[in-house]
Amino acid sequence: MNVENTQSQMRKGILEYCILGILHQKEAYPSEILEQLRSAQLVVVEGTVYPLLTRLKNMELLTYRWEESTSGPPRKYYSITQKGQQFYTALERTWQELQQAVLKINKA
Repeated sequence: MNVENTQSQMRKGILEYCILGILHQKEAYPSEILEQLRSAQLVVVEGTVYPLLTRLKNMELLTYRWEESTSGPPRKYYSITQKGQQFYTALERTWQELQQAVLKINKA
């Protein structure tokens, strides 16, 4: 049994929720999102986040805008849409239910 593989799958399973949670607070560009995930010890590589942002955008949960940068190329800032807010709220509810269920099982 490979515990690292299971841990990785658990992290991937909550990544959408975490990204929406970050963008629920304020708009951000991908490097900021990666930094926040890493600071929370959710180690994620760019190759995972960029396709996920595109998928969430295609699902109309996110939108983006370009902003010129004084220190390099323009930056793509992502923000959550109204549909994304509703999706995030549903995930928040699900997370709370799962967390309570796991705590209840582990205390039994």
